[in-house]
Amino acid sequence: MITRREFAAAAAGAIAASAAPKYQPRFAGQTYVWSQHFARLKQPLEAHRDEVLSAFHNAGYTEMELFTPFVAPEVAAGTYELLDKYKLRAPIVYFGGAMHTKEDADSTVTKALEFVERIQNPLRLQALNFNANPKPRSERKTDAELDIQARAIERLGAELAKRKVRLFLHQHAPEMAENAREWRHVLRNTDKRRVEICLDVHWIFRGGQDVMTLLEEAAPRLGSMHLRNSRNKIWTEELADGDVDYRAVARYLKQVGFRGWLIPELAWDNETQITRPLEENLRRSLEYTKSVFA
Repeated sequence: MITRREFAAAAAGAIAASAAPKYQPRFAGQTYVWSQHFARLKQPLEAHRDEVLSAFHNAGYTEMELFTPFVAPEVAAGTYELLDKYKLRAPIVYFGGAMHTKEDADSTVTKALEFVERIQNPLRLQALNFNANPKPRSERKTDAELDIQARAIERLGAELAKRKVRLFLHQHAPEMAENAREWRHVLRNTDKRRVEICLDVHWIFRGGQDVMTLLEEAAPRLGSMHLRNSRNKIWTEELADGDVDYRAVARYLKQVGFRGWLIPELAWDNETQITRPLEENLRRSLEYTKSVFA
């Protein structure tokens, strides 16, 4: 038998557990590395969509974040057919554009909304993963330019919300400069109900910031994560243990009840040693992700 105090403590614990969000990640693939693969072969990515999507299917993926060339107007219909053929869903598509001047911001918001309206129904699109372009040569954006950018991102998020599409904000190394000045400016000046975060983990590391610190800051609005790793700062051909401690990342996500997408996004440096077919590296990356994060 248990005492009244033990019963009350157990009941309180059960209530707290039921109130906490349930950890339930989703797993998806990302097509970027194929653009590098075919660039090395001096062949257009669009001509190999069947090969790419069949490889993800064979490697065990069921959901995708598509790279923009897969849904260019002249090839989109064929991509939709291939997704059906290989039983793949593509709830997220990547898109980018300049946002730091009023003229650029207005143009990019218009193009992004037209893009979403064209692909939303065929893909049953759930989120647009958006990256605000850096200035030429990654020059520093002024405070005024960052204000314009934040307002434009907020406006894009609001317009997408009307269309029942989520906005994820992605980042690369330039946003990590000066203690993640640009990235933190957007967080401070946008509404988490309209602007969520796709945290690209290795770009945080490569940009000289602490992964766990930015993960904690992003957590209240974290919609997805791009996962890649390196050894001795050189990208590995598959997602595996390396410079970034993904086991620490996984522990934190389980603690906060993360329910978004975890997306192995492979990419290669010039020094990356390629020892396996890309399909095999996709499979191994998914298996690693599920073993660490599931």
